[in-house]
Amino acid sequence: MEQLHAEPSSRPGPYPAPALEKGLEIIELLAAAQKPLSTRAIAESLGRSKGEIFRMLFVLVERGYLNRDPATEELTLSNRLFELGMRTPRARQLVEVAAPAMERLSEKTAQSAHLVVLNEGETVVIANAAGTGDISFTLRLGYRRPAHDATSGRVILAFQDGEARERSLQPAQLAGGLEYPGFWAMLDEIAARGFLVAESHDMPGVTDISAPILDRQGRAVASIVIPYLNRRSARTRHDEVLAELLATCRAISAELG
Repeated sequence: MEQLHAEPSSRPGPYPAPALEKGLEIIELLAAAQKPLSTRAIAESLGRSKGEIFRMLFVLVERGYLNRDPATEELTLSNRLFELGMRTPRARQLVEVAAPAMERLSEKTAQSAHLVVLNEGETVVIANAAGTGDISFTLRLGYRRPAHDATSGRVILAFQDGEARERSLQPAQLAGGLEYPGFWAMLDEIAARGFLVAESHDMPGVTDISAPILDRQGRAVASIVIPYLNRRSARTRHDEVLAELLATCRAISAELG
């Protein structure tokens, strides 16, 4: 079985911080592993003894940076680092600008709307607005899905350069979950179209309608997806909802600058 190894540390600087370096090595190793690891596996991969890293693992679990499976004692990264990243000025600005626009969008369309970003090859819902209809479909905050398998993720990937696409799709490629020979061509088609309307991969009767929020360079910083509920008793309004969504995404992009 292939062994995971952390990248070797650079030569010590004038102010060495061994404990900090040890903690960062653990976090970086688990981020690269993409799977739970035991204490022994972590120690072996870092070239350290279990005793050397035991206290650091305990602190990282206590502070919420790692999750420990009570059944197997294996460790994984939590969402803590992502949550901290979402507190940066740029991330806060995205939510602050998008949230009121999404509320107006939901009122107009009577459908729920979700603000989605990419993190480590997955989509993450970071804000939502419930629809004003008598029934709506809402994803919880923090909901994750492999980017290549999500309508919102494909929209974000479509508006990235080749290097960013490769980086985001690497986890799926390593896990063997990317089986689309024409996947890149499909992303290019989405970019040319400017949006994606597709049947939900999970929920029968739901059509995902998604469009990107772009920066000044035309790269997607996020997307909004509306899981449109198709009802037998109501006329389907995909085109109308799409038009409102595109206008909303353009307005958010312009305000973000």
